Amino acid sequence: MSNLHELPADLPVPENDGAADHLPGRRAPHVELPGTGGETVVLDALGPGRSVIYVYPLTGRPDADLPRGWNAIPGARGCTAEACDFRDHHRELTAAGAARVFGLSSQDGEYQREVVERLHLPFSMLADPRLRLAGELDLPTFEADGMTLYKRLTLIIRDGVIEHVFYPIFPPNEHAQQVLTWLRENAADR
Repeated sequence: MSNLHELPADLPVPENDGAADHLPGRRAPHVELPGTGGETVVLDALGPGRSVIYVYPLTGRPDADLPRGWNAIPGARGCTAEACDFRDHHRELTAAGAARVFGLSSQDGEYQREVVERLHLPFSMLADPRLRLAGELDLPTFEADGMTLYKRLTLIIRDGVIEHVFYPIFPPNEHAQQVLTWLRENAADR
């Protein structure tokens, strides 16, 4: 197993295929997802302010192999590094106007709880093993090792509406910093 915190230098860069162009301006759907803190997060009732939801394929574990060909799939590799980037910049993100930060993947709640504990994440991860959000918003997915997984993207939801979408995302280990820059340049009180 390779180091999940480091990205290989030769990763293929994902291209914008337009699969998220329809999202800005849409209302957040009524989807209830379990969070790793024991809460149920209702996406159309997140509360006032901005919520950052970064959606990613799957987080690897140090004791398990990644799906076959993982490094060759544009945008697949880097979920652990991305989570750590959001962890390391969490305080700055909230200071810049993110009322809430969540990670979301198709992995189940038990898997997500292990990730939160292992990586010491200060925010909840949301489990969507049935890809309900993908169905409601027509989010982009891909197939790997017989699994349907989310393509990496980030939703900025403000007062129940998708205000901004980051897609495609590269490099994932610097993505929280990209979100932070956007939040600072687009203050909610403007």
